[in-house]
Amino acid sequence: MSRQMVRPGGRSAQVQASVHAAVHELASEFGRDALSVPLVAQRAGVTPSTIYRRWGDLQELLSDVAVERLRPETAPGDYGTLHSDLTAWVEQFLDEMSSPAGRAYIRDALLGNPDGSNAGQCSAYAAEQINVILTRATERGEKAPGVETIIDHVVAPLMYRILFRPAGLDAAYARRLVGSILGPAGP
Repeated sequence: MSRQMVRPGGRSAQVQASVHAAVHELASEFGRDALSVPLVAQRAGVTPSTIYRRWGDLQELLSDVAVERLRPETAPGDYGTLHSDLTAWVEQFLDEMSSPAGRAYIRDALLGNPDGSNAGQCSAYAAEQINVILTRATERGEKAPGVETIIDHVVAPLMYRILFRPAGLDAAYARRLVGSILGPAGP
């Protein structure tokens, strides 16, 4: 069953916030594998039917929580050049996504969402961040590639390696990906 997860307001927002908080608390206390809809509902102060009605099942709930956790909290840093900005963002992206928590959130986002809308939302988060970096570079008069070029040549290889081939995945690899698009860093 596919559900569109929108940012609700009012009571709906309160329910979402309390259920998301319950998932985080319970996962921290007992581990992710111990989660169940009745347990989350009890902690959140809602009925299990509320969770089933809104999310469908536990995996869809975990997927929704993961997408929210993968949403960037701040704009990318401004370090004065496109190369510096993109490199810093890519290193932070790699650090967050390749952590055990990051990998778990990525898997949850994908597993509980067979229609792919959550994967699309996660991709949109990255594209928004990259767009900020590229717009800033263009405003400084720097020549910048397109968002999709960065997605295809930097983000996609990182995500593949994070999920399937993590050996040798480090900041140097991320910097090489940026260099393959932008050339070597300036002095």
